[in-house]
Amino acid sequence: MLRLGEKYRHLVHGGGCACQSLEVQQASLRLERLTRRALLAGAGAALIAGVPKPVLAQASDKPPQTLFRQARLFDGTSAGSEAGVQVLVEGNRIAAVDRSNNPPPAGATVIDCGDRFLMPGMIDAHWHTLFAAVPVQVATTGDPGLIYTASTAEAERTLLRGFTTVRDLGGPVFTFKQAIDAGTIPGPRIYPSGAFITTSGGHGDLRMPSEIPRDPARLSIMEQVGGAMLADSLGEVQMRVREQLLQGASQIKVMGGGGVSSPRSPLDMTTFSEEDLRAAVAVARDWNTYVAVHAYAPQTVQRAVNAGAACIEHAHLMDEATAALMAEKGAWLSTQPFLSTEDAVPLTGPSAERLNQVIAGTPVVYELARKHGLKLAWGSDMLFSPAITMRQNTMLTHLSEWYSSAEILKMVTSTNAELLGLSGPRNPYPAKLGVVEPDAFADLLVVDGNPLENIALLRDPQKNLAVIMKDGKIHKNTL
Repeated sequence: MLRLGEKYRHLVHGGGCACQSLEVQQASLRLERLTRRALLAGAGAALIAGVPKPVLAQASDKPPQTLFRQARLFDGTSAGSEAGVQVLVEGNRIAAVDRSNNPPPAGATVIDCGDRFLMPGMIDAHWHTLFAAVPVQVATTGDPGLIYTASTAEAERTLLRGFTTVRDLGGPVFTFKQAIDAGTIPGPRIYPSGAFITTSGGHGDLRMPSEIPRDPARLSIMEQVGGAMLADSLGEVQMRVREQLLQGASQIKVMGGGGVSSPRSPLDMTTFSEEDLRAAVAVARDWNTYVAVHAYAPQTVQRAVNAGAACIEHAHLMDEATAALMAEKGAWLSTQPFLSTEDAVPLTGPSAERLNQVIAGTPVVYELARKHGLKLAWGSDMLFSPAITMRQNTMLTHLSEWYSSAEILKMVTSTNAELLGLSGPRNPYPAKLGVVEPDAFADLLVVDGNPLENIALLRDPQKNLAVIMKDGKIHKNTL
């Protein structure tokens, strides 16, 4: 989250940038105080109050079991599906994939899929959990409680669209993640980056004029709220990366160049030096995780790859030489299929021009990715509007312009899970994701229809997702 800046400014650019206003920054600060302090304290109190007094465990106690029977299974890695399969869930893990139609265990809940499509929960590799669906007018004039309520509601909607895991690439979501993991609020698993790291004048530097020149002894408002951290020297880069890891970041997000929604950072600009980027990568490696770099322009992407970045975000302006370098170095590409202005909130001025550059570059980036065999992840990057976040599934189906339905389903499950696995020991969810196999997390979807034959079924999750299970718990069941 860019604290009502960067990606979250889409509705206010034009004649003037209201995101720079004191009111916007104050609203963000109030929200941060709520989420970082009140949410954590409230969640802890609720959990403590809800814990029963210790009792002696009974020998017969065992985790609840759910049996999905008569399913047409897509396991996340295969090119097709398999009919007549049973999947047994025990607790929050998959216990067995049964092709012999054994009788259900005593006491198990049985869900008869009736030959419906059973698949792993979907993964969005580029998401911003807070403010994804909060309109700017609510953020600037509404009560902080309303902002928190809207973000909480959006987390549940994200889950009910079939996305059981997200990689959050910017924002102080650490306590929000804890609330979801504890079951206090429903939502997807979160792989948090924390505040993204940028330079003075870089993408996401949203200081007000009164905060320039920078006072090294005092954090700007956006830094105080934890949306972004400025780093203008090698030592600062190292410190800011370590601070996010200290708070629980599973990976680090670095802004290597300009962006669409920052009015003063054009797409062609490059920010950090290669030495700075190498320093960030080195710290992340010391913590046994990785750095993802936001970059659009060829020279920006190349600098990040040469510095050892494991993943490039966006890269819509890259060229043939850049794609070849990424393939040579084995870097991941995490990008978004923006096909029209309908895929983003309304923009004006320079931001609208840059969005058109991204749209024009979308076919190029996917054609180069296919040609060079790049390791490709999918993410939606939907922000700042409940109407836009509803297009999360539509953004996924945009991939049909370049990929088969089987390739799309593998990308949004096992392939995206492979990218998440780069976080190594910093992985907050150590069991397998994105696959249906024994001991994997029980994140499962039952689809009414076969998306291998018609990927467009996933555009309407309310109609076509019959069952949604996350962590072994049913969040939707129409069967």
